[in-house]
Amino acid sequence: MKSRLFNTHRRILHSGTVAIALTAVVLTGCSTSEVLTQGYVVDSQTLELVPPGSSREQVLLSLGTPTTKADYGEEAYYYISQKRKRGAHFMKPRLIEQSILAVYFDDQDTVASIANYTMEDGKVFNTITRTTSTGGKEETFLSRVLSSVGTSGESAAKGIFGGQ
Repeated sequence: MKSRLFNTHRRILHSGTVAIALTAVVLTGCSTSEVLTQGYVVDSQTLELVPPGSSREQVLLSLGTPTTKADYGEEAYYYISQKRKRGAHFMKPRLIEQSILAVYFDDQDTVASIANYTMEDGKVFNTITRTTSTGGKEETFLSRVLSSVGTSGESAAKGIFGGQ
């Protein structure tokens, strides 16, 4: 009688262990997060290919077609990148990081300067020169695109990447 009770107890314990293990496997599969990267990812080696004085053609060959172009007093190419994270495959991705690589041209259509903008402490920040933006139309554009990091993912740049 004791051994039968012991065997039954052992089977229940074994079944419980298997159930817990299967639940852990299923929950692990649901809780894996995924990071999605869209747009141009800044690479220091590639940036070295377009130093100040480079031609517009050299920029296009090295960096590719810009995400968008602008003319705020001086012409510029903007390469926008975003990182989004989702907790599970069925969840909507949340914007966690965004940057704008700006290539500015002078009157001779050569590179005048390059900047890599992100948001830091609520301000547009250039990671290359380690300075904040001074204001104006371009600063408004940059802050609108960069300001949604950490929110639900609704962004001024949403249309650029199709809102994914």
